Amino acid sequence: MEMEMEKEKKDVELRVIENDNQLDDDGKPKRTGTAWTASAHIITTVVGAGVLSLAWAMAQLGWIIGVSAILIFASVTLYTSNLLADCYRSPDPVTGKRNCTYMETVKTNLGGKMHVLCGLVQYSNLSGAAIGYTITTSISVVSIRKINCFHRKGIAAPCRFSNNPYMIGFGVVEIFLSQIPSFHKLSWLSILATVMSFGYAFIGVGLSVATIIQGERRSTFLFGGSKEQSSVDKLWNMLMAVGNIAVASTYTQIAIDIQDSLKSSPPENKVMKMANRIGMFTMAIIFLLSACSGYAAFGSDTPGSILMSSGFKEPFWLVDLANGFIVVHLIGAYQVISQPIFGVVETLASQRWPESRFVTREYPISIGKMTFSFNFFRLVWRTIFVMVVTVLAMAMPFFNEMLALLGAMAFWPLVIYFPVEMFIAKQKIKKRTIRWFGLQTLNIVFMLVSMAVACAAIRGLNQGLHKYKPFMYKM
Repeated sequence: MEMEMEKEKKDVELRVIENDNQLDDDGKPKRTGTAWTASAHIITTVVGAGVLSLAWAMAQLGWIIGVSAILIFASVTLYTSNLLADCYRSPDPVTGKRNCTYMETVKTNLGGKMHVLCGLVQYSNLSGAAIGYTITTSISVVSIRKINCFHRKGIAAPCRFSNNPYMIGFGVVEIFLSQIPSFHKLSWLSILATVMSFGYAFIGVGLSVATIIQGERRSTFLFGGSKEQSSVDKLWNMLMAVGNIAVASTYTQIAIDIQDSLKSSPPENKVMKMANRIGMFTMAIIFLLSACSGYAAFGSDTPGSILMSSGFKEPFWLVDLANGFIVVHLIGAYQVISQPIFGVVETLASQRWPESRFVTREYPISIGKMTFSFNFFRLVWRTIFVMVVTVLAMAMPFFNEMLALLGAMAFWPLVIYFPVEMFIAKQKIKKRTIRWFGLQTLNIVFMLVSMAVACAAIRGLNQGLHKYKPFMYKM
């Protein structure tokens, strides 16, 4: 009897040790992310379909300002993202307590109510991005249909299709994928999306280079856009172009969530900084290739997106393939930018109703060799979120202008202000020192840039409100 009790006691101790080995220092399941999975998340976010609009941005800015803007935004985003990486743990960046969300990081380092403002800006921006991805995906699918129609009937054919069915189809797919529990389970989807982003970006570059080699290139300018534009229109378009580059370069709103997926050894801040460098270097190369080759091919007549129906139309099968890559990429990118929203709502719900089985109970399900967990609250809440996003996308097909406004409003606080202020507080940098002046100058300059871009976005939004009818958009 004593031997059996002793054996049972040892079994319990072994299970406790085994469970401890499966948990991190904050009691959560052991994180398994690496620099490569973090890089995949970053690239999935920044090398989105927006990369195809950078040729248009270059056409508005000209060669010198356009190339400079891409390099400046990449450098500044890398710098502030590295500042943010040291704020994941507090007070010590290696051994301190984890801050699992951007809001929590701001609350720990700055105190007061700043984290409420941070959360409002961050989650509004991410929700807006989800709507933008829904619209862009439908445009890519419609572009495939239009390009095939033009190929069969000629370029003058009246090929117009509704975007709504494709937004609904995209929403259905996202309802299923949204049941992936957390960032930690998204690595395979991010890697697939990253491969897709390389695919369509390099198809765009290849078609642009082929156009240049064939001698069909258009006139380009060192500074500014087309000479046919009025000075006022040129200024507004230049600001919109700067906004496009800024929004395309931004991933700080999910940087802490990405870092929270990394295993604790080697230290997360060092691994995240490596992932930041890989992501930003890759982004800068792809952005420059896409922007420069597209501008050289189309010149001042560069369309908003070089692979959609207003851009390349032949070879039609290759353009169709590129748009298919865009769709697959955006399916993955939607999940990457939605996970922080899902996570914060589910954390708040579990804190508010810890005893509710509807909210907290996980039901394991096995399909063949695959095992995953099912939760009723996750199913209901995430389904409602995707449905609302889809309906808003159908109601506001001009939402890209709204997205530019949200991006302009979010860039300065999320990418510049909070990382800089947290770094100053964490490092106890004294006021009126050279370093303090340098950081505050960075702060003020990009605040002014964001305000100017927001003004241009409001103008574009006003035009969109008069141009489109809700639920009636065709292209």
